[in-house]
Amino acid sequence: MRRSTAACAAALTGALVLAGCGSGDSAAELSVSAAYMPQPVSDSMAAGFLTITNKGGTKDELTSVTSEVAGSVSVHETVGGAMQEVDSLDVPAGGRLQLASGGNHLMFENLKRKPRQGEKVAVELHFAESGTIEVEMPVEAATYTPHTGN
Repeated sequence: MRRSTAACAAALTGALVLAGCGSGDSAAELSVSAAYMPQPVSDSMAAGFLTITNKGGTKDELTSVTSEVAGSVSVHETVGGAMQEVDSLDVPAGGRLQLASGGNHLMFENLKRKPRQGEKVAVELHFAESGTIEVEMPVEAATYTPHTGN
């Protein structure tokens, strides 16, 4: 009788340990920081930079961006110095996605008006799992270089 009780206890403990393995993955937990737009030099296009941090245990994807200031906003990836539009960018679990000058970034195209330094531009970031996050992106000088490195 003791053997079967001990065997059952061992089996139950093993099952609980295995069940616990998969439950450690928490949902994506996103936050946005260091957002800004350099004052555009063009009347039709602007760039945007920010950092998305994921404190959760599951990755997410930035799938699109919208803003009332532009006809469209596209997500661009820079690889080997070449810029290309992409459908999405990963935000790794326990990591971050940095959109920075010279790297991955947002392109605001067909500007409806030219944002000026000191204004804030409303932006909606759309994610595959986390829905939409609204961000107020300050417009900085065209030559602005943040201390965060974006």
